[in-house]
Amino acid sequence: MNHELNVFALIWGASLPVKFVLILLIVFSVASWMIIFRKKAMLDRANASANDFEERFWSGSDLAALFKDVNASGERIGGIEAIFESGFREFARQRQRRGVDSRTLLESAQRAMRVSQSREVERLEQNLEFLANVGSISPYVGLFGTVWGIMIAFQGLANVKEATIAMVAPGISEALIATAMGLFAAIPAVWAYNRFATRVERVALRYETFLEEFSSILQRQAHVDD
Repeated sequence: MNHELNVFALIWGASLPVKFVLILLIVFSVASWMIIFRKKAMLDRANASANDFEERFWSGSDLAALFKDVNASGERIGGIEAIFESGFREFARQRQRRGVDSRTLLESAQRAMRVSQSREVERLEQNLEFLANVGSISPYVGLFGTVWGIMIAFQGLANVKEATIAMVAPGISEALIATAMGLFAAIPAVWAYNRFATRVERVALRYETFLEEFSSILQRQAHVDD
């Protein structure tokens, strides 16, 4: 318990630049953990939604009926549902026009689906850049606080005739706390970025696979209409 009190006492007694560094790193850490929890929940929902929709899609249900069900939910359409909805909507819209060949039908639907896919992947990638930045710059911010704190500690020895390690130990200790705080903010951010970037890549690949499979279905449907 006394050790914890000593740590807080060192932080409280630190110089203003070191305190600013520590506050900045704490803000980075809190913001990172908020993003981590939200991103995990978002990716979990994206995978669960994809599982549910693919089960309905491949159950053999009518595409027009499935399209109506997706739009009748009243909720925001996202993920694979958004790709399906945009592709089928564009396909149906082009099919109502006269003189449109099967190739134009398919290309229009694919363009709509790729726009929707890009939008969904971009939404999943939001704030990942922040985690990467926190992971890369936090150790350097902490190192700046450490260098500044050590510099202040040794400056205090300028007017002292006999310098001892006990005189600079508190200053060096408060300076090293900045380095520790920098690592405390950086390590979870780096781990989370790598973890979530991999998960986003897998979801994006899943979207791409569905887009290609749905395109094949629409292609067959377009040839039937011809």
